[in-house]
Amino acid sequence: MKKERLHLYQLDMKYVRDLAKADDKVMSVSPQQHKENRPFVGIIIVMDQHKYCIPLTSPKPKHSKMKNDLDFSKILDSDNKIIGALNLNNMIPVSKEVIRILDIRPDRRDSPKERAYKELLNNQLDWCNNNIESITKKATKLYVLVTQTPEKSRNLTKRCCDFKKLEAVLEKKLLSHQEQHEQPSKPSSFTFSSKQRKQVQSAVQQKESDKSHTQDKKRKPSL
Repeated sequence: MKKERLHLYQLDMKYVRDLAKADDKVMSVSPQQHKENRPFVGIIIVMDQHKYCIPLTSPKPKHSKMKNDLDFSKILDSDNKIIGALNLNNMIPVSKEVIRILDIRPDRRDSPKERAYKELLNNQLDWCNNNIESITKKATKLYVLVTQTPEKSRNLTKRCCDFKKLEAVLEKKLLSHQEQHEQPSKPSSFTFSSKQRKQVQSAVQQKESDKSHTQDKKRKPSL
C-alpha cells in the first residue's frame, strides 16, 4: 500500500476568516499582517475521518527555550538545528474546496530570497514526511483530549482551537457549496430587438395576407 505523503498548502482566505470569527485562536492569513502566504502542513487524518492541516511557522529565537509537547513540535535539520515548528494547537479542519498545494519547486527565475525560502520549506516538509506517524499520533491524541476529555488538561485545552466549532464552520461551507452546485440552471431569457420585432410582425402580416388571398381564390367560381 502506497504511503500518503504530506504536502504544504495555502488555505482559502475567506474560509480562514470565517474560522477566526468562530475562534480567535485560528492563526491569521491576513495580507494586512503579511501572513497571506502562511503554509500549512497536511493532510493529517485524525480519528480515521477528520482531515486537518497544521500551521507551519518559521524558526524563532523563543523556540530554543520551548519543549516539544503534545501541541507543539520543533522541526530540526540534520545538524539538529531548529528550522521551524508545528503548532498543532492551531490545526484546522479542511477539505479539497478550501486548500491548494503550495508550489515549492525551485525555478530559475527565483530571486536569491525566494530560493532560500523554498529550500527552507522543502527541508521542513522533508522532516514532516519523515515524522508523519508521530505527527499523526500527536494530532489524534490532542484532538481526543480537547474534544472528549478537556478537563484532563485545562491549560492545554485553552491553548487549542475549538476543533468541533471549526468543524461546524467547515460543514456549513461545504453544504453551501453543494447547494450552489445543485441549483438547476435557469433557462436563458431571449428578448427581441426593435428591428427583430418589426421583422416578425411583417412576416406574420404577410403570412395572413397570403392565407386570405388563397381563401379568396378558392371561393371564386370557375367560368
